[in-house]
Amino acid sequence: MEAMDFTVASADTGCQEPPNTLVDWALEILSTADPDEKARLGDLAASRWLRGDIPLPYDPSRPARPPPDRPARSAEVRLLPPSRMPKLGKGGSAQSRLAMLHSLAHTESWAVDLSWDIVARFGAAMRMPRDFFDDFARVAQDEGRHYTVLSARLRELGSHYGALPAHDGLWDSAMRTSHSLLARLAVEHCVHEARGLDVLPTTISRFRAGGDEQTARLLEDIIYPEEVTHCSAGVRWFRYLCLRSHGNHPTSCSVPGLEPRSSGLPGDGTADGKTAREAEGEPTPKLAKDVRGDDKMVQQVEDELPSRIAQDANGRSKVTEHVEDGLAKCKLDDSIEKYEELVIRTFHRVVREYFRGPLKPPFNTEARKAAGFEPAWYEPLAVKEACIEGETIE
Repeated sequence: MEAMDFTVASADTGCQEPPNTLVDWALEILSTADPDEKARLGDLAASRWLRGDIPLPYDPSRPARPPPDRPARSAEVRLLPPSRMPKLGKGGSAQSRLAMLHSLAHTESWAVDLSWDIVARFGAAMRMPRDFFDDFARVAQDEGRHYTVLSARLRELGSHYGALPAHDGLWDSAMRTSHSLLARLAVEHCVHEARGLDVLPTTISRFRAGGDEQTARLLEDIIYPEEVTHCSAGVRWFRYLCLRSHGNHPTSCSVPGLEPRSSGLPGDGTADGKTAREAEGEPTPKLAKDVRGDDKMVQQVEDELPSRIAQDANGRSKVTEHVEDGLAKCKLDDSIEKYEELVIRTFHRVVREYFRGPLKPPFNTEARKAAGFEPAWYEPLAVKEACIEGETIE
């Protein structure tokens, strides 16, 4: 029976009972070192959550237990600084293709932790809607499946995950954004996920050119299309978080285009059916202390918003359609362009602060567009500017 599938004891209590909320599950997964077990528990948690067997994303009656600064990881995977990592090569030899495959499996294993960390670290603290938990449970489940199939492919080729060294640079950037959901979404779930979309077609071609059609098809048919949806989740929730701060904007309490699900928590994650703003009796949300950096960042957007947008009684009813690939984006007469411009400018500020260096072209514009990640978001970040004697040189 499924209840018996949960076999990892809590490090603190030794309790064998399944967690009660999705955040509790996320914390258990982050505390699981074995990557195969981590992926298995993640798949179990996401499946139970998405079919409604886990009743709440978090328990609003008690303080959330903070996630670990670093997730539990297997000691069998030897970590090196990024600067000391051997070159992967271009797939021209069997050894190079194994190194590429191992690197992909390692990245997907870290992606499992990143997906559950955003649930555990920010979901309750930021009073996120239930759809936020839905999205990142799906992302985490996908990442676990990606790791599992890549790890299995390594074994088919006579190797295994942990046979080669790896680095944890992905988690270094996660630590730099641990205080800010805006920064985490921008760097990990937009910049890094989109970079994966940029390089995957070349990676697929290299496996295919090397005669490994099975790995090429695995990447092409399973991993590539799902990574598009992961990037779209980052864009969607970055936009939502920016626009939520303005009470008159239609995304302030929910994400248009997403079907609400019945639960003990409504659209903005409070326990009594009110929005976060109504529950706190304030015109703008009061964010948790450990993510207060977002308060300032979102306030910058709000301070720039037009003073009169959608003030009439029909303002909320003018949300008309969501756009490309089901992205949760809304239209409010012509004002949506002004909001979108402000969101994009906020994205630029956040990435410049938390991501080291410019973004690297060439970009996979087709896949990025499918994810709702338009060039206006990333192209201005691709060229590093230098100022010399009052002149800006690109």
